[in-house]
Amino acid sequence: MDLTAEFADTSFSYPRRIYPLSPRELTEEQLAVVFAMTSRRPEPFDEIANQVSREKAADFHERWVLGYGHASVAEHAVIHMAVENISRLACDSLEDNRLASYTEKSSRFQVMSDGYYYVPKELATSPDAQEVYIKTCQHLFRAYQDAVKRVEEHLRATIERRENERESAYNLRLRRDAIDSCRFLLPAATLTNVGVTMNARLMEHAIAKLLSSELTEEQELGEELKSTGREITPTLIKYAENNDYLAATRAEQQKRSSLPGLSGAPFTGEGEAGRNSLRRQVEVSLVDHDSQAELKLCAALLYRFADLPYAHVWKQVEGMGQERRHEVIASCLEKLGPHDPPVRELEMVDYTFELVMDYGAYREFKRHRMQTYIPQPLTVANGYLTPPLLEDAGIKGEFVEAMELAGKAFREVYEVSPAAAQYLVTHAHKRRVLAKMNLRECYHLFKLRTQPQAHFSIREPIEEAMRLAVNTHPGLFEHLRLRKFPDWWSDHYGS
Repeated sequence: MDLTAEFADTSFSYPRRIYPLSPRELTEEQLAVVFAMTSRRPEPFDEIANQVSREKAADFHERWVLGYGHASVAEHAVIHMAVENISRLACDSLEDNRLASYTEKSSRFQVMSDGYYYVPKELATSPDAQEVYIKTCQHLFRAYQDAVKRVEEHLRATIERRENERESAYNLRLRRDAIDSCRFLLPAATLTNVGVTMNARLMEHAIAKLLSSELTEEQELGEELKSTGREITPTLIKYAENNDYLAATRAEQQKRSSLPGLSGAPFTGEGEAGRNSLRRQVEVSLVDHDSQAELKLCAALLYRFADLPYAHVWKQVEGMGQERRHEVIASCLEKLGPHDPPVRELEMVDYTFELVMDYGAYREFKRHRMQTYIPQPLTVANGYLTPPLLEDAGIKGEFVEAMELAGKAFREVYEVSPAAAQYLVTHAHKRRVLAKMNLRECYHLFKLRTQPQAHFSIREPIEEAMRLAVNTHPGLFEHLRLRKFPDWWSDHYGS
């Protein structure tokens, strides 16, 4: 028998087909069913699609997704949601989902209008606290808008137009630089818009987290997302509810953390102690790392094609000696290009950092959702960052006044509602966060957030995290491709 001819006929009988199933012709729930049915039906996707009505899709999901727990089917139903006029604080919770996509209104490129902030309903029963809250927000927004004008004037007096630069482009460049520093005055209550794309399975989980929040705004956001989401996938998110486990666990964590020796003062850190200029202090520590990182990476790199059990590969790697292990690692990383993601084997090595960074920097840091990050509640206790440009423009005094007013209001509102007090924390106030990431994520984070185009307030803490990691394992970062290398890089790898 001519097997070559037989295989050729088979290949011809089953030609490759790649084609879209249009969401204009099928609902998201129908699309999910079409993909799910291929596990048990031999027909092509488009033939299955012709047999799946909306009613049949609903029946399928009721039986298999909801009845039998085959929740992965819901991942094929994709939801695009426009969410407008929610606070930055609530947006943080909405964006706290690893496998979703978000694009948010940028405070780095847009001037925020007066009154563009949220007033929490938690304060409705306390008119005095609500008045303090509103007056503080109004003051912060006035200070912000005044600072934008004064910093623009300062920049116009100190920065010349580039050769062949249009007047409009010059003015836009100065305004963006001004906004970039003045946004530190904005509170977490500042409103924002965010475009959200996620599958129905994740949407149900995201809604449950919001419904389980201690903040009224987030609970209401969860209800509205559920109601609107059901217009797109009426079956797949219909049972998203408050999660008793999430709420009970949060309450238990709060109780346990208030024990002697663990509870800190939520109001300290203001005044002189809080005036930490970006130029003077970076607060990052490497609290844990793999003591066998080099062995783990070398073993992972060799394991893929070793055709041997991991224990055998590990034993061989242990006996290699450091020089040979370094040779293996270097040979697998040295061809890494500036735009190449490193191989997945790097995920076998972990680092845990504790960072104290301003709230604005934290909001960029949390966009790296492949890491595991655990933030503490927003507070004024950790002090605040004074942007250098505001000092250079001669408005440091006004900035400090605004920070101390926000701190005083935080104390007063905290007595009524600790959760609602978080809305008054400005983008300048520092937040403490614990972050665990693997070596592969380190490569991505360090390369992106230390480049000259990165925001200045996140660049320094990430560079410090990189320095700590490089000091610990210089052999693992030798082939990290940076846009610009810091001065200390040559201490490890030469010029």
